[in-house]
Formats: sequence, structure tokens, C-alpha cells
Amino acid sequence: MLLGHEWTLTKSPAGAWQWIPINIKEEDKPVDVEDPSIRCMPIMTDADMAMKVDPVYREILERFHKDPAHFSEVFARAWFKLTHRDIGPKTRYIGPDVPQEELIWQDPVPAGRRDYDVDAVKARIAASGLSVAELVSTAWDSARTFRGSDKRGGANGARIRLAPQKDWEGNEPARLAKVLTVLEGIASEFSISIADVIVLGGNVGIEQAARAAGHALTLPFAPGRGDATAEQTDAESFAVLEPLADGFRNWQKQDYIVSAEELLLDRAQLMRLTANEMTVLIGGLRVLDTNHAGSKHGVFTDKPGQLTNDFFVNLTDMAYTWKPAGQNLYEIRERRSGALKWTATRVDLVFGSNSILRAYAEVYAQDDNQEKFIKDFAAAWTKVMNADRFDLN
Repeated sequence: MLLGHEWTLTKSPAGAWQWIPINIKEEDKPVDVEDPSIRCMPIMTDADMAMKVDPVYREILERFHKDPAHFSEVFARAWFKLTHRDIGPKTRYIGPDVPQEELIWQDPVPAGRRDYDVDAVKARIAASGLSVAELVSTAWDSARTFRGSDKRGGANGARIRLAPQKDWEGNEPARLAKVLTVLEGIASEFSISIADVIVLGGNVGIEQAARAAGHALTLPFAPGRGDATAEQTDAESFAVLEPLADGFRNWQKQDYIVSAEELLLDRAQLMRLTANEMTVLIGGLRVLDTNHAGSKHGVFTDKPGQLTNDFFVNLTDMAYTWKPAGQNLYEIRERRSGALKWTATRVDLVFGSNSILRAYAEVYAQDDNQEKFIKDFAAAWTKVMNADRFDLN
């Protein structure tokens, strides 16, 4: 229809611009959907006409016109992608009609080893010289891309070491490259996936921080993650997963119309976190000193690197006042002396100012709730690390 006629721009009875064919024969007109005896004038929009007049679209259009079998194949694949894009990887598919072919838009990840000595790997990571903040930040950055909306992203596949993720500003490329060099060496030494080692590294860092605070903690860990290759990764498609803000690491790429705390909520809901899980993760990540670029905003503790509930204790302490100190920044000062104690962002202080979030914060600030804080933090952390482990469900 497009290629077989010339088209002219006209107006509809309602006054809208539309395209109709010039001198179309009666027998070439499409039949009415309800009465086949009636033939109707075909109408095209600008979007339709673009297929004909744009040189790139025109080339595709002509190939479809000349090769109906090719058109059918491409249409079938496009329809399958459209109707299955939000299901996630192929491992989530069930039934006899699942295609055997592996498609790149399914974000394929090969299976990883499960039969190795996890404790030996953890010991090697602990002796690597990497800090708690480096280990935890890397694991978090690898896992935080998970989106419950379409089951994309996450730590499985270790795509944080591939383009485009390795170069994202939020992942601190220089720091990331340093950590990955060490962890990749450990993965090679044990012949296991770097994806597993990254998550194990985060666990090791948290366990060390808990011990430093006087608490024994062993985080659950499920081996079996695989390492995706560059050939299995659609870099252009993954680019849209780049975080523009991450309140969990107290960072945003630039100032936005949307407030920092609203961006935090959006990140949390994408990761399928509850309000309680979001709160406990913020408090733990702050005292572990995992802020982007080493920022000290919100690090309400004199013992950074230890897994304590200090963030909540000091956030809710009436001995301090909050003073604005620029866009999105605040100073935490001693109420009596006026001396500067800490700095904070809106993301930090929303847990003291919002009535619902403050209720969670006050629970974790209680003197007798240090154990509860560590237990809840460990559970929320494990949920994030395993969010894309559909083989565990």
C-alpha cells in the first residue's frame, strides 16, 4: 500500500492532518471491517509515511516488501520480544513452547560452579587487603541494578566488569577497576565466577564489620552465579539501567527536579525493598563508610567501618540540631555548643523527619536493638544480593 501509491497530505473532517493515496483504484481500497461490500479510503499518519520517505526505514520497508518470509520471521521475533521482555531471563520460562535459541535481549548468563570451598574463598578475600568499604561498595553496585519491574540487572553475570557498567560514574570506575583486578585474580585462582566472588566479597566485608563491632555474623551465600560475556551483553540496552542517583550510597549524578529522597524511594521500589528494608540498609551502609567517592555525609559514627546502629542513635539524638548548609546539604551541630559534628543530605535526614521512616529509625536506635539491627541488615542485604537468583526460588 505504501510503495504502490503516491500520497498527499489532507485534513480529516475533524481537522487533523492525514495522508491519502492519489488516484487510488476502487479495487485497491481496503474493505470495511464489518461489511466487505464496502471499500474505504486508506489513511496514513506521518509515522506511516516515515517508513517510505526516510532512507533508513525505506531500505527496511523494501526488504520486507520483496521478502514476505523474512517479514514474517522478523515480525514473529519482535512480537515475542514485546510480549516476553518483562519476564526476565530464559531460566524463568516454563512450558513446551519455550524457544531453544538464546536471545541477547534475555540477558543470558551461563551457570556457574557450585562445588567449591566457599570458606577458602572467603579467607582469600579477607587476606586480599581490600577494605570493608571497597568490598561492600563493589557488591552493592553490582547488585543494585536489579529491577523487579522487568527482572533485569542484578549481580548475576557480573556485568559490572563489562561496558557500559564499568564506566558508569556511579560505579566509581577507578575504584571499581582496582577492586575487580584483585577479585578477578581470586576467581581465576579458584576457577569460579567473578560474580560469586564479588558477592562473597561484600559478605566478607560485612562480617568483618560486624566482628569489629563485637558481633558474630555469618551471612547466607548461595554459589552458582555465572559470568556473562560481552557477546552476551547488549551494551546499548544495558545503558538504560544506569543509576542517576543512589541514596543508599548518598550520591546522585546531578541535581534533578525530583528530590533526592524521592529518587531513593524509586530505587528502593525497583529493587523491591520494603520501607523497613530500605531504612536498615541505609543505616548499615552509612556506618560501613560506603558513600560514593568517600563522602562523609550521613556517616553519623565515630567508628566508621563497624556495623553498628550509630546512624540511627545519632540521627534521633535531641542533643543535635540540623542546619541547612546549601542545596541538599545540612550541618549536624551540637545543640549546646553549636559545634559542627557531622554533615548530611536530605536522604539522611528524611529518616528523622518523615514520621513513618522515623518510627523505623527509632526502633533501630534503641539501646537493646543492636542485635535486631544486624539481623535485619543481614536479611535485607542477602535479599538484594539474591534478587536475580531465580534458580533459588
